[in-house]
Amino acid sequence: MTDFHELLLPSCTRAGHRAASKKAALERASEIIAGDRPDLEPRRLLEGLLARERLGNTCLGDGVAIPHCRMPCVRPAAALLRLAVPLDFDAPDGLPVDLLFVLVVPDDEARRHLEILGALAQAFDLPANRKMLRRAEDDAELRETLLRMVGRAAA
Repeated sequence: MTDFHELLLPSCTRAGHRAASKKAALERASEIIAGDRPDLEPRRLLEGLLARERLGNTCLGDGVAIPHCRMPCVRPAAALLRLAVPLDFDAPDGLPVDLLFVLVVPDDEARRHLEILGALAQAFDLPANRKMLRRAEDDAELRETLLRMVGRAAA
């Protein structure tokens, strides 16, 4: 089982982030993740995320997206952004996205990748969870809320 405390570092959470576009939001998330990870280069991570988006939309609906990719890296890493102004992510339900969980997983960890995505999808599926994330007042509360959500989903 993935330890989300190690996956989502406190420095990789942003409440109220402002971005002008989907690409700008993914670019900032790439910079945030790579800032704590010398084995990741922000530009390559952004390219991986954009390539994955071209394969298929990563929106779950209800204002949530989980952009993700696999690439050469030591261990999985993530960023959680709550956008101050929701953005068009071409979601199937047509709703703009304000909650982004951006994930990168090593190339050879397909099973772990699916495990993480499954736990996140289960946690984000509950309207009460999304509401709590949207009400978080700062980065720390946003992170702690997500950690409680995935903890309950795994239980």
